[in-house]
Amino acid sequence: MSINPISKTFQLADGREVTIETGKLAKQADGSVVVKMGKTMLLATVVAADDAKEDTDFLPLSVDYKEKYAAAGKFPGGFFKREARPSEYEILIARLIDRALRPLFPEDFHAETQMLVQLISVEEDVAPDALAALAASASLVVSDIPFNGPISEVRVARVNGKYIINPQISVMEEADIELIVAASMDNIMMVEGEMKEVSEAEMLEAIKVAHEAIKIQCQAQIDLAAMVEKAAAKREYCHEVNDEELREKVKEATYQKCYDIAKTGNADKHARSDAFKAVRDEFLESIEDEEERESVTSLVKRYFHDVEKEAVRNAMLTENIRLDGRNMDEIRPIWTEIDYLPSAHGSAIFTRGETQSLVTVTLGSKLNEQKIDGAVISGNRNFMLHYNFPPFSTGEVKRMTGVSRREVGHGNLAERALKYVVPNGEDNPYTIRVVSDILESNGSSSMASVCGGTLALMDAGIKISKPVAGIAMGLISDYSSDRYVVLSDILGDEDHLGDMDFKVTGTKDGITACQMDIKVDGLSYTILEEALEQARQGRIHILGEMAKTIKEPREDYKDNAPRIEKLIIDKEFIGAVIGPGGKVIQEIQAETGATIVIEEVDNTGVIDIMAENKASIDAAKDWIGGITAVPELNKVYLGKVKSIVAFGAFVEILPGKDGLLHISEIDHKRIENVEDVLKQGDKVKVKLIGIDPRSGKLKLSRKVLIDKPNKG
Repeated sequence: MSINPISKTFQLADGREVTIETGKLAKQADGSVVVKMGKTMLLATVVAADDAKEDTDFLPLSVDYKEKYAAAGKFPGGFFKREARPSEYEILIARLIDRALRPLFPEDFHAETQMLVQLISVEEDVAPDALAALAASASLVVSDIPFNGPISEVRVARVNGKYIINPQISVMEEADIELIVAASMDNIMMVEGEMKEVSEAEMLEAIKVAHEAIKIQCQAQIDLAAMVEKAAAKREYCHEVNDEELREKVKEATYQKCYDIAKTGNADKHARSDAFKAVRDEFLESIEDEEERESVTSLVKRYFHDVEKEAVRNAMLTENIRLDGRNMDEIRPIWTEIDYLPSAHGSAIFTRGETQSLVTVTLGSKLNEQKIDGAVISGNRNFMLHYNFPPFSTGEVKRMTGVSRREVGHGNLAERALKYVVPNGEDNPYTIRVVSDILESNGSSSMASVCGGTLALMDAGIKISKPVAGIAMGLISDYSSDRYVVLSDILGDEDHLGDMDFKVTGTKDGITACQMDIKVDGLSYTILEEALEQARQGRIHILGEMAKTIKEPREDYKDNAPRIEKLIIDKEFIGAVIGPGGKVIQEIQAETGATIVIEEVDNTGVIDIMAENKASIDAAKDWIGGITAVPELNKVYLGKVKSIVAFGAFVEILPGKDGLLHISEIDHKRIENVEDVLKQGDKVKVKLIGIDPRSGKLKLSRKVLIDKPNKG
């Protein structure tokens, strides 16, 4: 049996080759490709059901990204030693793929579709996530599934002023811009990444560089599809049953009423929603025949949604007023509070309009660091931000399951926004966990998490370099003309009904992170530039409002926060501090109440001592200081009698360091029995009078500290 795979190869700017191959693996899938760069290989498969389920009016698309540990020659961690639920890293990559692909399926294609991208081989220092969306798009392009692609995705990083496409992992540490950009041949679809306070112009330049690289990758997919017979005939489908006469009736009866609600402006989300719902229900009630009404209800709801969307968008473009009555660049009212929770190490409330975040900061030691053990990425994480979105925040009843992908994604964005300003190394001895609990939501809750996170960190006394704020921008455009409006601080409805969701975070001096999803073709760089400038102005306003509550971090941590002090010891003493089987360090912790973490860094021992009070830290420092101290000749010590022998006593002058107090050195007078003078456990002052150069044994004297009696 012969296998004749079809492939297409292209080169990155630095000469690295990327190959897309189909027809060799997973041939029963509707579409299957292997993308290879060096030793890194990704298998992408896609399968779509032949028809949509009844009454489905959306695309049930699931996208998963999975890293096989065997790809890196590793065993999975944990008890079962097999790949289990996706890691946060895998979830984030799956979201990047999903957000780039989803807008490009036909609006009336509702068949259940499953995309799976698997890492099957990886080369050290190569980031496979930058190739994942390319593989996903290519699998769709070579299939018969309807898809308005291709698209591709690249990572663009700026290192020492030079832009690099899909850089090595080690290089990214030096980058001041790191973006993942997804695009088609003509349009930017998605942007996400982090920056070190760069300007809006610099960010735009990076996006343009990425887009030029993506065009080459899209053309490679087009060329590959031209060689695949299956891709030439996309499947026929009819997933929507429509009644055009009913559609017209719905529009005629409800459009103006929706327009009037939209142009009036109402800041109360629920009241506004009820007003639109009343218009829809009024139309349904106008259908007198109950059986007919029941049969068309789902169609009416779908058509009404389209009418509401059109009316709201036209009202904004024509009346220049938003759903809640604001101007296009106006930020909702903001109120903030810090130190709300007395037992937290730091806390803040950030409320903007009907969006509210309660943020807490918890400080811990190195023992609280998160261990990352992935197929590609491994290490420790000492700053983390978690985002929670409970159903009550939108007044809904929903089943509470595990952490959603959306929660993982929003938390990651807020974390990337803040991590640049959080001190590290010796400037920050703590592991920091920030948690944003969304208590109310009407748009921009991830940006509220950034603002609340900044306030809570300052309340905790973490010396962030500058405050960071975030804002979500939107866009309403007229598809048939050049009319458009850019919206600052968008509502949930403006996100849902609009053409863009562009989240931008930064300090007063530049951007630290962004996340952009485009839902319309042909978004120009001119509009992007305008949105970025409007976002900058909004960010400065929000920072000003936050400064009314707190301008700088507290000078000291709160009383209930753990204190950490650092000790540096010689490498040779690490074993002595730890003790056999950890006996010594466990004893120190038990006796002092301090938590001690010791590690070797650059041939020295670095010790973190954490405790609730200074007395515990001082006690642990003294103990460790004694262990690591070097006995000094002719120095006087207050020692402890450890044991008594016939020829003297062994006295511990430093932790773990005993010396012999010979019977002749106990007193000036002759002593027949040591126990007549000393008992085990006695505290006794002694002087170090000798150190054996070969054995290191210590010779002690007590009598030299006692006045010699007069013979007369």
